[in-house]
Amino acid sequence: IKIFKGEIMFGSDIGIDLGTSSVLIYIRGEGIVLQEPSVVAIERSSNKVIAVGEKAKEMIGKEPPNIKVIRPLKDGVISDYNITEIMLKYFIKKAIGKQSSRRPKIAICVPSEVTEVKKKAVKDATKDAGARKVYVIEEPVAAAIGSGIDISRACGSMIVDVGAGTTDVAVISLGDTVVKASVKTAGDHFNESIIKYIRKKYNLDIGEKTAEKVKIEIGTVLEDASIVEICIRGKNIVTGLPNKINVSSEDVAKALSECMENIIGAIKYVLEKTPPELASDIYERGIVMTGGGALLYGFDRLIKEKTGINTVVAEEALYCVALGTGKYMEYNKNIPKKDKRRLFFGWT
Repeated sequence: IKIFKGEIMFGSDIGIDLGTSSVLIYIRGEGIVLQEPSVVAIERSSNKVIAVGEKAKEMIGKEPPNIKVIRPLKDGVISDYNITEIMLKYFIKKAIGKQSSRRPKIAICVPSEVTEVKKKAVKDATKDAGARKVYVIEEPVAAAIGSGIDISRACGSMIVDVGAGTTDVAVISLGDTVVKASVKTAGDHFNESIIKYIRKKYNLDIGEKTAEKVKIEIGTVLEDASIVEICIRGKNIVTGLPNKINVSSEDVAKALSECMENIIGAIKYVLEKTPPELASDIYERGIVMTGGGALLYGFDRLIKEKTGINTVVAEEALYCVALGTGKYMEYNKNIPKKDKRRLFFGWT
């Protein structure tokens, strides 16, 4: 999938959005060239990799006992180092192919409040996967760049990046985060909440993929939104037999109410900690939402109602982090050398 075309630049510098649910790879001069689920399937007896990405995702919930389907990232960070390395090697090779004989320089994202240990794990896994040099940057910074915000200005910009594993909230000025918060409430947790709600209300057990379908097709955070329904199938927890029911958008809004409270709480916390001058900028400029979770119907309206600040969803919200990660190295070239250290978590 290529959603951005820029000036052709030689080399193999790439940006990676290492997401809990999917990996996106950006190549300088080409745009986003790869989008695959962050899933690996292995054979239990031999630990042999059977499938990576989309093919592995198709096995979720349907795999036989001898196959284990693994999501090697949890809440935006590595939970299985070896599998993450294997997955990265596969995706990098698939994205770059034979276009470059040199090992690439790679910029890769982590949540804004990740620990140094987990940050190092991301750097090491990326380097072991074949990177010549690794830059690790904050997801909100990448999301801001990808959404078109000039982060180098002495002006406050607020980003709410709703991924699969975490929601990152940050105020950015002069190329760095001033105030930030990260909560483990995001897309995957939305799915879990939908599963729990349907199980409790309808006595129906559904899988992750069905919950994802419900979220995408009729998902809303507004209980007063127009009601639409979708027919879903699962297993009745009382009889143990297959069954089907109709689920409404009102059900989804109720299922997600607690998740919304957590995210709104993080936004209010960041606003409370923001210096007055930057708070004034944010009130004037508004809040920008990125990430797949930002696409939930009414999410921007809910934030505006709860904060009083105009909120918009960025164009190509799903791809902002990947675009920003890829463009970050280009942005870095325009920063004086003495100022570069504060713009990076670090490099190897």
